[in-house]
Amino acid sequence: MTKKMSMSTSKTSLVLFLCQIISALDVPLDSKLLEELSQPPTITQQSPKDYIVDPRENIVIQCEAKGKPPPSFSWTRNGTHFDIDKDAQVTMKPNSGTLVINIMNGGKAEAYEGVYQCTARNERGAAVSNNIVIRPSRSPLWTKEKLEPNHVREGDSLVLHCRPPVGLPPPIIFWMDNAFQRLPQSERVSQGLNGDLYFSNVQPEDTREDYICYARFNHTQTIQQKQPISVKVFSMDSLNDTIAANLSDTDIYGAKPVTERQPVLLTPTGSTSTKVELRGNVLLLECIAAGLPTPVIHWIKEGGELPANRTFFENFKKTLKIIDVSEADSGNYKCIARNALGSVHHVISVTVKAAPYWITAPRNLVLSPGEDGTLICRANGSPKPSISWLANGVPIAIAPEDPSRKVDGDTIIFSHVQERSSAVYQCNASNEYGYLLANAFVNVLAEPPRILTPANKLYQVIADSPALLDCAYFGSPKPEIEWFKGVKGSILRGNEYVFHDNGTLEIPVAQKSNAGTYTCVARNELGKIQNEVQLEIKDPTMIIKQPEYKVIQRYGQVSFECIIKHDSTLLPTVTWLKDNDELPDDERFLVGKDNLTIMNVTDKDDGTYTCIVNTTLDSVSASAVLTVVAAPPTPAIIYARPNPPFDLELTGQLERSIDLSWIPGDENNSPITSFVVEFEDALHEPGVWRYQTEVPGTQTMAQLKLSPYVNYSFRVIAVNRIGRSQPSEPSEQYLTKSASPDENPANVQGIGSEPDNLVITWEPLKGFQSNGPGLQYKVSWRQKDVDDEWTSVIVANVSKYIVSGTPTFVPYEVKVQALNDLGYAPEPSEVIGHSGEDLPMVAPGNVQVHVINSTLAKVHWDPVPLKSVRGHLQGYKVYYWKVQSLSRRSRRHIEKKILTFRGNKTFGMLPGLEPYSSYKLNVRVVNGKGEGPASPDKVFKTPEGVPSSPSFLKITNPTLDSLTLEWGSPTHPNGVLTSYTLKFQPINNTHELGPLVEIRIPANESSLILKNLNYSTRYKFYFNAQTSVGSGSQITEEAVTIMDEVQPLYPRIRNVTTAAAETYANISWEYEGPDHANFYVEYGVAGSKEDWKKEIVNGSRSFFVLKGLTPGTAYKVRVGAEGLSGFRSSEDVFETGPAMASRQVDIATQGWFIGLMCAVALLILILLIVCFIRRNKGGKYPVKEKEDAHADPEIQPMKEDDGTFGEYSDAEDHKPLKKGSRTPSDRTVKKEDSDDSLVDYGEGVNGQFNEDGSFIGQYSGKKEKEPAEGNESSEAPSPVNAMNSFV
Repeated sequence: MTKKMSMSTSKTSLVLFLCQIISALDVPLDSKLLEELSQPPTITQQSPKDYIVDPRENIVIQCEAKGKPPPSFSWTRNGTHFDIDKDAQVTMKPNSGTLVINIMNGGKAEAYEGVYQCTARNERGAAVSNNIVIRPSRSPLWTKEKLEPNHVREGDSLVLHCRPPVGLPPPIIFWMDNAFQRLPQSERVSQGLNGDLYFSNVQPEDTREDYICYARFNHTQTIQQKQPISVKVFSMDSLNDTIAANLSDTDIYGAKPVTERQPVLLTPTGSTSTKVELRGNVLLLECIAAGLPTPVIHWIKEGGELPANRTFFENFKKTLKIIDVSEADSGNYKCIARNALGSVHHVISVTVKAAPYWITAPRNLVLSPGEDGTLICRANGSPKPSISWLANGVPIAIAPEDPSRKVDGDTIIFSHVQERSSAVYQCNASNEYGYLLANAFVNVLAEPPRILTPANKLYQVIADSPALLDCAYFGSPKPEIEWFKGVKGSILRGNEYVFHDNGTLEIPVAQKSNAGTYTCVARNELGKIQNEVQLEIKDPTMIIKQPEYKVIQRYGQVSFECIIKHDSTLLPTVTWLKDNDELPDDERFLVGKDNLTIMNVTDKDDGTYTCIVNTTLDSVSASAVLTVVAAPPTPAIIYARPNPPFDLELTGQLERSIDLSWIPGDENNSPITSFVVEFEDALHEPGVWRYQTEVPGTQTMAQLKLSPYVNYSFRVIAVNRIGRSQPSEPSEQYLTKSASPDENPANVQGIGSEPDNLVITWEPLKGFQSNGPGLQYKVSWRQKDVDDEWTSVIVANVSKYIVSGTPTFVPYEVKVQALNDLGYAPEPSEVIGHSGEDLPMVAPGNVQVHVINSTLAKVHWDPVPLKSVRGHLQGYKVYYWKVQSLSRRSRRHIEKKILTFRGNKTFGMLPGLEPYSSYKLNVRVVNGKGEGPASPDKVFKTPEGVPSSPSFLKITNPTLDSLTLEWGSPTHPNGVLTSYTLKFQPINNTHELGPLVEIRIPANESSLILKNLNYSTRYKFYFNAQTSVGSGSQITEEAVTIMDEVQPLYPRIRNVTTAAAETYANISWEYEGPDHANFYVEYGVAGSKEDWKKEIVNGSRSFFVLKGLTPGTAYKVRVGAEGLSGFRSSEDVFETGPAMASRQVDIATQGWFIGLMCAVALLILILLIVCFIRRNKGGKYPVKEKEDAHADPEIQPMKEDDGTFGEYSDAEDHKPLKKGSRTPSDRTVKKEDSDDSLVDYGEGVNGQFNEDGSFIGQYSGKKEKEPAEGNESSEAPSPVNAMNSFV
């Protein structure tokens, strides 16, 4: 496709164009100048090369161009001139080359098929567009054909051919049934790239008569449908029955059972095939195999690896997809289909070709007469494209000759150009897979000088500051600039002036004597022009009396001075700031001409005050600090809490209210703001005082609301600004009459603790809420959405009741009503609860892992059916663990990691993976009861990463001209080491570094002798390892060659080595130098910018232990010696080990524990047998009596929201679920009764298509009993509505 450029015919486009040109001239962005410059045409917008149009709409072929003067446009069609004036259906837009072909008023799109090319021309040249191929889209109907039914034996393979009509562009294929439901696809059944539907092996459930292939033509928004295909699968059982019915008893009959078969490729056929793809496209390779069991497809690239981050597997790994292919992706790709009986493979030889692509596209060239220049056009492709040149749209071989032009392959060389050399050149790079066409003009301008700076412009600067006088200019050839002072002054030269290339004159230190008139003169061979500017030098602004530091007492007055001196022609403004911010909006701050005064100073006025003086040319400031201190102390007033009220009196006694009055105590210099009334219930909570009400401090009486069956006493507390008083003495007692409860228990919940029960809990009423003696609760429940009566039971003053024999995790309506000896509370509200959860039954399916990079992977899974969760879905847990490192091939202790994803998420990220390692994972669904079964382990591998630094670098055996280097491989190679890189450079006596030398060393080497070094020279070495991904962190070391075979005398610390554990590291080193050196160790986190941490080494030891390190962290370390001019070793890098889980003894594997559990189980069994015998005799047994007397603290229901446990207390914990025949006498619920009472639900959403044509959404009615995998039957929607959703 042609690269599109933004279109504009305004002068802004010309500005953008002149910003991007490569030329010998700098064209200033002056709007008036740009309007006057000539410019050859430039194509700014055009239609794509391959232009497929809708035959029902007008055809618009774009061609926009700019130039000066504006270009005219013409068109060719199929290589000949296209005269639009002779075709009434064709018009050209005004001031544009865009063609509009009127199809909607009688024209036919087929009549305008062809190859179109636009030419934009003005007096400076002609630019041409790409060849634009116009083709109307086509969506032909399916050819009529008679489709025979497909009769297939169970286990055989089958291919349903689609063979869609050939359209333009090709249609999108998908398979659906008569109900417009997308046919399910899997590893066994899938659609090929050609649209056919492949069955690796057929099953009886594949029998149906409505396999329909659809073809969607996006361009015309239409969908075509093939005739339905019928498939009948004969199972072995039904086939045997058929044979038996037609044979006598004496005949031997019977079809062979379904036999397993090894894989056979359905597509592609044969053992090898070839594929050609273009660079930058998407490579799609496909292998579909038949076999029983269903084969699994694997892909490899022979002699190489599949490209990381560009490889994807689709269609259940039957399709290999590589995006953005390049020539490096050529090679042999092998697909392997494997099942338990064997395997088969196919090799696809892929060749990547390339349409032409730019290496260097030609760029516009702007020159002056007599200058030289070049146009370069370089492209690459496979095969190598050929380069051809055109001038103004004509092949350059037959174009008018230009003596300044010479063509040399992909380059045009211009020498000593003239104005007539202006033209537009086209470069065409083409091979068998496409072409590139680029326009680039040569614009030769001959312009006399122009000065763009306004005449008599005034410049004002402060003395002793730089002065910059502008002289913006343009001309072609480039003018020469000269400056004069005064009208008749001499040319300016000398060190006191700086002359810039853009014409600006700079006076670095301007003085009063530099003021005056300056003249700028621009000249070239076409003319001369001059311009005058004025320069004025002003006196600087100064603060001659600055504000001073002040200390002032609180509530005093302070003043800061700020007296200034400035140039008489400049108008200054003075601004005051407090702590670098505006002054507070306070009338106490008075700003005068030369001062700032603050009245009645307070503590918050403390701070820094700044005076800022601004003029149009300069700014100065000065600051001073104000400190506020306390004023002399005055006698303080004593404030205290009020004294308690007294003389409490009760009046106006009623059943539900009473009046309380009191006399306030002394307020102690702080007014009383309120009175708090508290009460005590001597009947239910003696000694406990509770809040009753609060009244303003001006009141001494309150009317109090009362509850029935409470023995009240009251007290009053006074409150002021200082605090609360002591409570008053209690009032006399008042006992209210009993009544039925006013309210019901709060926080009613129904949550099962076991799969077959429902635990109903509530918050009991407090004593004073009971309103009377004999508080009890009526507990009621019934299964939700089932036509059933309420089951109720009355229990004592407890907080829990357990309903046994419930189905697993079904919703219940629950309510709890309070009652006492005088009656019931109002009717309670209902809440929805659930019976107990059980462990999930099904593991998540279709677990897929997408490795994002060497340390991160994304895992996907299909959600489990909600019915199989058997509880509240809390989320999914992903268990993953490292199996082995691919670089070391050594296994280690497996440490499983767990990630939990809340809710119904079906994907998650796995961070912190180790590069180049093999991992396994599985997924489990979690409900309130626990985890379900694990999915099959999924294996995935992480790609290579960069290695860690080499474990050590030692330099030994120094000689006059050589050093021996030894090193250890990286602790964490993170891949396959490809090589080592050694860089070194000499260091002179002033610690300056010399030239850097780099050496690449094979990965299997562990030592190296460097020869031909300078004697008595210190060298610094940098050493790191590489994998195919890149270079790892480096380790450094320094060493010195010897002089006259004598060891150097100056001190050095070398061979720093580390041995790291989880939280500590042993550091050791070698020291050469004076005795009694005091060492220290510095360390920090590798790659961090934080300061080094320093540890002092006791004595002259050559080792030290660093403690308190973070596990799994890379650290840098170096060793130094005190008093040796800051001498230190080179840096070393090490990494602490990962935190390991502490070993724990599994108590379940201990012999004593197993024996104890067996004994306990035996005792429980004997106890159950005794209980069963006693129960059948109709007697009571002690266990029941104990349950009546004491609640069992071990049996606790799980709360629905957070999994914690509530209270348990009940005397009748085996009440039946329902009355009548629905609950048998043995207190169990029959399975068939329970099943019959369940109601299935189905939800429907409007169907619609994805962008790929797949139909999404479900149409659901009432379901029949569903199989385990949840295949749903659905009602067909309206075909008209469904079809509308396609387009």
